[in-house]
Amino acid sequence: MVGLVIRTTGSWYKVLPKEDLEKAVDEGWEKLLVDCRLRGNYRLRGNKQTNPVAVGDWVEYLPQEDGFGVINEVHDRRNYIVRKATKLSKQTHVIAANLDRLCIVATLGLPRTSTGFIDRLLVTAEAYHIPACLVFNKCDLYEETLWKIHNELKSIYEDAGYPVYAVSALKGDGIEQLRQMITGQTVLFSGHSGVGKSALLNAIAPDLHLRVGEVSEWSMKGKHTTTFAEMFPLNITQPASNVLHRSFLIDTPGIKEFGMVDFSPEELSHFFPEMRRVLHGCHFANCTHRHEPHCAVKEAVDQGIISVERYNNYLGIYDQIVNGNETW
Repeated sequence: MVGLVIRTTGSWYKVLPKEDLEKAVDEGWEKLLVDCRLRGNYRLRGNKQTNPVAVGDWVEYLPQEDGFGVINEVHDRRNYIVRKATKLSKQTHVIAANLDRLCIVATLGLPRTSTGFIDRLLVTAEAYHIPACLVFNKCDLYEETLWKIHNELKSIYEDAGYPVYAVSALKGDGIEQLRQMITGQTVLFSGHSGVGKSALLNAIAPDLHLRVGEVSEWSMKGKHTTTFAEMFPLNITQPASNVLHRSFLIDTPGIKEFGMVDFSPEELSHFFPEMRRVLHGCHFANCTHRHEPHCAVKEAVDQGIISVERYNNYLGIYDQIVNGNETW
C-alpha cells in the first residue's frame, strides 16, 4: 500500500492511503488514517536523520492483521525543510517534505522574530527550491511605530523577491488573501512559538479547532501548543471560479533556533536572490563579498539595491558556517 504521512508522533505515523486521497477532504479523514510503525532495520541504513519519516512523505507500508501497518519504504522526496537536531549536533531533523510553499510566520512583538531567524529559513528554502513567503501575524496590535517597521521589512523582502503579508488571525485581517494564495498547494507554516501558527490555520480553516497558546508575560516568548508536525487536508474554494481545490496545510511545533545543515560558505550568497542577481559583476569568481575589491554585492549594498540588514545577516551566517556554529 502507498500512503501519505499526515502526522508523526514519535515512533508512530498516521498514514492516509493514496486510494483514499480523493475523499479525504470530503469525509471525516481522521477515520481513514492507518497507524504505522517503521520497519525495525530501516533506521540502520546510515541515516543521520532523527526522523527518517516526516510529514509529507509518500511511503509504502504493509497492512497487518491487527489493523496497524509497517512502513518498509520511503519514496524519494521532491524537496524538504531540514535543520540540525536540537540536542544531537551530528544529526538532522526533517521538518516536512514535498512542499509547494513555505510560509514563515513572524511577529514584530510578543514575541519578536529576528530577521536573522527569517533569513536562515529563507536560505534553506532557496537551497531546496521551495518558494517562500513571509506572513507577519498580529497586525491588529500594530501602532504607528510597528507599522513603520513592518513597511520597512516588507520593502526589504519584497525587493529580494518574497511576498509579504500582514494578517491578524484574531481579527481576520488579510486572511482571505492568504487563503487564496495557498489554495491547491502543500504549505508548511513555520516560525517561533507564540507567533500564532495554529491560530492562523484556524482562521484559514475554522473547522480545524487547533489548540492555541499564549505568550509568557515573563519571557515574552511563546509556549509550545503543537507537539508534533501534522498535515491537514482541506478544500479551499476559489471565489472567481467557485471551484474547490485540495490543499494540505502543515502545522509544526515552534522553532527556538534554526540550525542550518550542509552549507558551504562559498555557496551561501547564491541563496540570497538579490545577491544572486549581481554575482556575475564580481571581479573574482570566488568572491566572498566581505573584503574583496570590485565586489558587485558590496557595491549594490552601498547603492541601496541590497539592504544593509540582509547583507549583515549574510555576513553573520557566513562567519558561523566557517566557525562550525550554524544555529541562530
